[in-house]
Amino acid sequence: MSGNVTSLFRGGDAAGPVDFRLPGNPYFPTPALFEELAALLPGLLTRRPAGADTVAAELGGLLRLPPRCVVPGNGATELITWLDRLLVRDSLAVPVPVSGRWTEQAVESGKRVDMFPLQESGGFALDPERYAGFVRARGTRVAVLCNPNNPDGGFLPRAAVVRFLDALADLDLVVVDETFLEFADAEAEPSAVREAVLRPNVVVLRSLGRSLGLPGVRCGYLVANPALAGRVRDALPRWNLNSVAEQVVFMLRDHGAAYAESLRRVRRDRASLARRLAALPGLTVYPSQGNYLSVRLPVGAEGTVVRDRLLSGHGVLVRECGDLLGSSSRFLRLAVRPEADAARLVSGLEGVLYGAGAGVSREAPGASGGYRPGRVTGGYSSGTAAVDRLIGETNGAGLRTRVVAARPESTSRHVHGGRGDAL
Repeated sequence: MSGNVTSLFRGGDAAGPVDFRLPGNPYFPTPALFEELAALLPGLLTRRPAGADTVAAELGGLLRLPPRCVVPGNGATELITWLDRLLVRDSLAVPVPVSGRWTEQAVESGKRVDMFPLQESGGFALDPERYAGFVRARGTRVAVLCNPNNPDGGFLPRAAVVRFLDALADLDLVVVDETFLEFADAEAEPSAVREAVLRPNVVVLRSLGRSLGLPGVRCGYLVANPALAGRVRDALPRWNLNSVAEQVVFMLRDHGAAYAESLRRVRRDRASLARRLAALPGLTVYPSQGNYLSVRLPVGAEGTVVRDRLLSGHGVLVRECGDLLGSSSRFLRLAVRPEADAARLVSGLEGVLYGAGAGVSREAPGASGGYRPGRVTGGYSSGTAAVDRLIGETNGAGLRTRVVAARPESTSRHVHGGRGDAL
């Protein structure tokens, strides 16, 4: 049975499409863990889970943290929703581009979203000092810091994160989203969980589904001081986790070595894929500490066309970023996958970008040293004029008129004036 179950999480067989859209862990769970889980499945599906407190105690033991500081959730999305409902009064700041629920959730609940644009000219690296100043200037009461950031994989060392928390110690809330931090190897102890336990306004958010390669299980958790954690815990249903997610948490102790090895393999594959992609003329590869890479396509290539041709001609699925504010269709986010899959991706990109009729020359700018963006008016450009205009107007004094930002693929996004809401 394990072979059948495993195939569901590995992107299909060798002849089927290979999915580079969803960042996961292709090396975990191991076949041994799947076998064990499969044997337990009948019992798991016919009994009630023990409850969130039991899972919190187990996670606390694994993390060496007090259980009352740990709150399990039905995926990180559930926790983001409750953080917004309980702790975000009227405004939230977040760097863009960003992928995920941070902007969507706040807009859906009627909050103002202040977007801090990451500069393409600086490789989308976050300057925490400037970001803290932006939060002050806007009067925002809640700030979000994604580390690593998604979709670009940008990373802040722990010392820089601590300085950022110090600078905003009087805010209602600072969330450090560490959804993809398990894949980082820039330093030995990059997490801010110890800070979250001690500070009155800090929450660290983690996702087990992403790092364990089981996004369908829906399991995440947050870490905060006991009072803050208690506010979220009291709002959640007692049985917000299913029995399968609960069982996976309790299996981690016995499979810890295999899990650690899986992370090492993903980091190795990330470095290898980055080298392969950087060798393609005109393609820019941005530094990443996540299990994904952000790339900018060469001049003359359009993301939706590249995406569609990779799928139809090469059986490769990729994430085109034209729907993300602060990004454009010139960018792709590529999940890290094993060497054989990476070879298929690179071969497909070579055919799509430089094949007959592609419109991109192998002598494209950056063939020796990478693509260099041109001069940027005002210090920022996403590559999409409507997106740039929307970010500029939103981060000013607030929107005064109704704005419609054009989106790729003939869709649109509406932003309403009066509150300065933006998505």
